[in-house]
Amino acid sequence: MSLPRTEYSQAVTQSLSIQQLQTNSLLSLLNLNTPSPTISPEKSALAGLGNATTGPTVWKVLILDNRTKDVLATVLRVQDLRDVGVTLHVQLHSSRPALPDVPAIYFVSPTLQNIRRIAEDLNSGLYESFHLSFVEPLSRSLLEELASLVARDGTSESIEQVLDQYLSFVTPSPQLFSLLPSAPAAPAQPPQPQGGEVSTLTTDLTSYYVLNAPSTTEQAIEAEIDRIANGLFSVVVTAGQVPYIRSPRRNAAEMVARKLNSKIRDHLLNATRTGKSLFAADGGGVGGLGRPVLVILDRNIDLVSMIAHGWTYQSLVHDCLEMKLGRVTVAEPQKKTKKSYDLNSSDYFWAKHAASPFPQATLDAHMNLATALLAEIKARGLDELFSTEEAISRQTIQQILELLRSFQTKSEPNPTPQDQLRLVCVYYLSAQSVTKEDIEALEKELMKAGVEEWELSGFRYLRKMRDVMKMSVPGAATGGTATPLGGGVAEGWGRGWGALGNKLTDRLKEGGLDNLLSGVKNFLPSSKLLPVTRVTEALMDPSSASSGSLAETDDFLFLDPRARATPAAGPAGSRQPQAAGAPGSGPEGEQKARRMTFQDGMVFVVGGAGYAEYGNLGEWASKSSRRVSYGGTEILDPSTFLEILGKLGAV
Repeated sequence: MSLPRTEYSQAVTQSLSIQQLQTNSLLSLLNLNTPSPTISPEKSALAGLGNATTGPTVWKVLILDNRTKDVLATVLRVQDLRDVGVTLHVQLHSSRPALPDVPAIYFVSPTLQNIRRIAEDLNSGLYESFHLSFVEPLSRSLLEELASLVARDGTSESIEQVLDQYLSFVTPSPQLFSLLPSAPAAPAQPPQPQGGEVSTLTTDLTSYYVLNAPSTTEQAIEAEIDRIANGLFSVVVTAGQVPYIRSPRRNAAEMVARKLNSKIRDHLLNATRTGKSLFAADGGGVGGLGRPVLVILDRNIDLVSMIAHGWTYQSLVHDCLEMKLGRVTVAEPQKKTKKSYDLNSSDYFWAKHAASPFPQATLDAHMNLATALLAEIKARGLDELFSTEEAISRQTIQQILELLRSFQTKSEPNPTPQDQLRLVCVYYLSAQSVTKEDIEALEKELMKAGVEEWELSGFRYLRKMRDVMKMSVPGAATGGTATPLGGGVAEGWGRGWGALGNKLTDRLKEGGLDNLLSGVKNFLPSSKLLPVTRVTEALMDPSSASSGSLAETDDFLFLDPRARATPAAGPAGSRQPQAAGAPGSGPEGEQKARRMTFQDGMVFVVGGAGYAEYGNLGEWASKSSRRVSYGGTEILDPSTFLEILGKLGAV
C-alpha cells in the first residue's frame, strides 16, 4: 500500500495552518496524487492553497461517502473541485451512470461495505480507471478482501492506485480540528452525515460519554482509545513533523499519548527499512530544534469552559445558532425561510473578528448573523448571564438564588431552563464550598424554571465528579501572563466602520434592538487564561508561566517518538530513564521530564473541544508569537455537552 504525502520542508509545514496543510493534501489527492494545481486565492475557499503548476487538467469523477464528504466540506467549495478537474462528485452508495471514458477518484472510508461496492463498480466497468484513496489506513484484512474480489473478477488492470491518505479529521477553522466519528458498521444506505461538530452525532457515541460511562466495557474503552490515537496520528502526519508528546498521567489522555507514541515509533522504525517516511526530516533526538510539542489533555481538566456562556463572536454563533462544519444557518422570520452562510478563512471579516468580543464583530453578510445573535441575547439575557459568570468567584449562593428567582418574575430577559442550569453548574464548579442545603435550594429553583429531572442528573454527575477529583476553575487566581481577549472599552463596536457601521446600527434600530446594543457595546470579557491555555503556556513558554502551572505540568508524561528505547533496568525491572537528550532515554522513548521552550505546538483534548478554549488559546498564541493548533475528539457546543452530562448522571 502506497503512502502518499505532499513533500514539504520543515519550514513550510510550520508556516502553514493545519487547515491549509489538509487542503493541500486534498488537492494533491484530487490531482491524482501529483502536485496540486494552481487555484487563485480570490477563487478558492481558503487562502494559501497549493500553487504548483501542472500540465493540462485531467477531468475526473469524485466518489465520496458521508465521512469523506465532511472532510471536503470544511475546506473546498464546488468551484474549487471544478478548478482541479472534478466535473461530478457523487455518493458511493448511490445509483450512478457509467462513464467509461472518465477516470474516477474514490475517497472513502476503509470499510467492508465500501470495498464490496468498489469491487462491484470495477466489475461493471463504470469508469476508465480507478484511483482508490482511503481516508485512513486500509487494514490488511480489507486489502486482502479487495485483492480477492479483484482477482475473482479479473479487474486489476482498471486500478491505477490504492493509497492511504491519513485525513480522518475535519478543520472548520485554520487552527481548529476534530476527528471523524467511527465509520458506520452497516446499512446499504449510510445515515445522514455526521460531522466533527456533533450536530447529528448522538451523545452516547461521543468520546466523553464512552470514556466516562460506568457501563462501558474495557474492550469498548480500548477500541475508543485506538480510534482516537489513529485519528490523531492522521493529524500529526498531515502536520508533517514528529512532535514531543506531553500529557497528564493516570487518565485517558495518557492512554492516548502512549498509543500514539507507539504508532509513530512503529512507523519510524519501518521507515528506516523502506526509506519511505510520512514525516519531514528534522533534527532528530530530544535536543532537535524546531520540532513541535503535542499536548494531549483530558476533558476533565476544565468542565466550566464547556458549559459557561461565551461572549466572543464565534462562541456565541456556535452556542446560539445552527452551526455545522463551518456553515451557520439563520432563520429569516419575514420570509419564513432559512439562509446559510459559510464561515471560513476566505471570509475576511470572520477570519479577523471570530475571536473578538461581540458585538465588535459585524459586517455586511454578518449583519444577519448579528441581528439573530442580538435577538437571542435580548430574549435569553445572555449578557447578564455572561457578566455573572465572569465574576462567579465573587458571587454568593444568595445572589445566585435571587438571580434565578428574578428570571421567573419578568418576561424579558427570560433565560431558557438550560441557560439557568449552566449558570448553576458554573457556580457549583467555581465555589469553594456548597452545602447540602444550598444544593437543594438551587435544584428547587431550577425545577421551578422548568429544568427536567433528566437534565438535573447532569448537575448531579458534576457533584459526583467533584467528590473524586480537583476541578480546574477559570477565573481563579492562577498567575502567569494575562490574555486580553481583544478590543477596549473606549473603542466602541461601531468605530472605524464608517457608513457601514451606521447602516448596521440603523438596521438594528429598525428591529427594536437599539437599547440592547447600547447596553452591550462596551461589554468586554476579563483578561485571563483558561486552564487549557495555562497548561499550554507552562509547556511551551515556561519562563512566563505561573509556579502553580509549572508544578502541575512538571509531572506530565514526556514522550519522544524519535528517541531510541533502552531496556528497563534496576531492581524488579524498574525504569531507569537517563537524562533527557541521552541516547535512549527510557523504554518506548519516555523521557525524564524537563522544561523546554517551543514555538510550535498542538493541543488535543480527549473528550471534546470548545470554541471558548479555541479563542482563548489563539489569543495567547498571538500575544506570545507562537503557532498553536487546537482540537479534540469532537467540537461540542454547551447544549450538547450538558446533554452528555445529563446522560452520565442518569446512568
